[in-house]
Amino acid sequence: MTKHAKNIYELENESIPKLILRYFGPAFASVVIHSLYNIVDRIFIGQGVGALALSGLSAIFPIMTIMIAFGMLIGMGAGVRVSINLGKKDFDRAEKVLGNALILVFIISLIITILGFAIKAPLLRFFGVNAETYGYAEDYLDIILAGTIFSTVGYSMNNIIRSEGSARTAMYSMMISAGLNIVLDPVFIFWFKMGVKGAAYATVISQFALFIWVVRHFNSKYSIIKYRKVNFRIQKDIAWNILSIGFAPFLMQLASSVVFGTFNVQLIKFGGDIAIGAMGIIMSIAMLMVMTIFAVNMSVQPIIGFNYGARNYIRVRQSLYVALVFGTIISLLGFAVAELFPKIIIQLFNTNNDELLAIGIRGLRIYLMALPIVGFQIITELKFQI
Repeated sequence: MTKHAKNIYELENESIPKLILRYFGPAFASVVIHSLYNIVDRIFIGQGVGALALSGLSAIFPIMTIMIAFGMLIGMGAGVRVSINLGKKDFDRAEKVLGNALILVFIISLIITILGFAIKAPLLRFFGVNAETYGYAEDYLDIILAGTIFSTVGYSMNNIIRSEGSARTAMYSMMISAGLNIVLDPVFIFWFKMGVKGAAYATVISQFALFIWVVRHFNSKYSIIKYRKVNFRIQKDIAWNILSIGFAPFLMQLASSVVFGTFNVQLIKFGGDIAIGAMGIIMSIAMLMVMTIFAVNMSVQPIIGFNYGARNYIRVRQSLYVALVFGTIISLLGFAVAELFPKIIIQLFNTNNDELLAIGIRGLRIYLMALPIVGFQIITELKFQI
């Protein structure tokens, strides 16, 4: 049995809990590694440059969240449509979705880059950057904006790889990229003494590696669907299907960015730069925990989409139920770790600022109080994307 036939057979016949667990491992590794981009940068900057530099990076966290939101808009929307069409055995339509998704994500990346540079100054002020941290934030953001296309294409196309049932390939994509980032961060920050700019260059180079990997995948023998020149044009119905399905996760991520920005403005007013640095750490941890629950979503999405396309609604309902159980268990475990060991978590990012530690410990416990119900919320949303 070929790899492609095996993937399709598993999606149609494998035990649901067993299949979700098999897909969860690679999906979990992918989201953890993806989260490491921001977390590793913060750890090296916090330990090697200082609390103010950490605050500058923390203040632009919402901007990077917006960039991720656009990646989700295309990646998750196209991923669902690819899964459904594979379930229908309509490979031609699935390849049209792939071609349209690539064109859409290129267009959106270009718009983000141009608009980002055009409104950079007011955007940084809106998200709470002040005179002391502006230089750090601007240095980092300039480089990240220049590499927008690599991150958005990489994230979007990797989600489509997962939708084929190629969870391990998607995991390897993120392992290569994040592993490179972890290696390059100390090289650029400490060896080349580039500070915040070094962290940004390390991130963009790593995202470029991801970009090359995922684009090449769809021209390889390992991909079920392929790039076809004829599909590299926008078809209104396909583009609408991608955008309409991806709009819900996009809007959620966008709303999170607005919330983060509001936090930053109030923290500058009442807590100062150290409070923003602490909030950046809290956001990184919260993102890691929430993305772990998203890993369950990512694991079950190809199963639900494929079986919905194949009209096997019993397996669709079973998949949703098992995913709800898994998501709730993960959210409860994450809540317990955050409430019991907040000091250890905060000290990973900075060990020489007592004020940052005190604010971070209290803030982490408060911010994650509702985590036990987040698993149910995130998994339930998937039902409405099909």
